[in-house]
Amino acid sequence: MTLVIGYHEIDDSAHWLASPKREEVFGPLGITVRTFLDPENPNRAAVLADVPDMAAFQAVMQSQAGADAMAYDGVRTDTFVLLVEA
Repeated sequence: MTLVIGYHEIDDSAHWLASPKREEVFGPLGITVRTFLDPENPNRAAVLADVPDMAAFQAVMQSQAGADAMAYDGVRTDTFVLLVEA
């Protein structure tokens, strides 16, 4: 299991938190996700994910389904940073 953090800015924190897209995209891959918001700027968000298969994770992140989910969630993709546990 690989632990990753995805950090990014979002358009609307309430919409992002309520979105079903993370579960729809990551759930079938066995990826569990926890969500975080910056308490001083709710438009900064992160996910902490346990990823059982990094190749499958990377494939979905590069897929149209991944792009559509991020767009639906209001993720500002130009701010996205992925960190992988060392």
